[in-house]
Amino acid sequence: MAMINQYGTQLPGLDYAPRTGGYGILSINGRIACSRIGYGPYEYDFPGGAADLGETPEQAVVREFGEEVGLVVEVVRPIADLRHYFIHEDGTPYNNHSHIFEVRLVGENPALKIEADHELVWLDPLLVITHLKNEGYAWPLTLWLRNQSI
Repeated sequence: MAMINQYGTQLPGLDYAPRTGGYGILSINGRIACSRIGYGPYEYDFPGGAADLGETPEQAVVREFGEEVGLVVEVVRPIADLRHYFIHEDGTPYNNHSHIFEVRLVGENPALKIEADHELVWLDPLLVITHLKNEGYAWPLTLWLRNQSI
């Protein structure tokens, strides 16, 4: 697994709380599963998010895939860890320790989906790299792509 890199901009005067999350790279037929977030203009992200209290990053990515896009996945392997400064929509500044995993599709369960502003979209990897809301997440996708057979 790759070393931890720091991404995002640390704004002066803000105290960034530590936060841990799990995010997944799921590929089917050469397309990457992404969450399209919002109601326009849209943001794109890997399905995933913050770990709940007592939850591992692996458990978080599995839960978040269900909540965001209604897919049931299992973790295959870790790809990379990174840290990313960001301001949450509630105004809290975080330095997110993001664990990025390759995941495998187990099935679909639309009843798990609870985040109305997230929609599953399947995108070409280059489009994902150029449109991810967190620029640091392009790095683990590139690492993952480099290890795929041609």
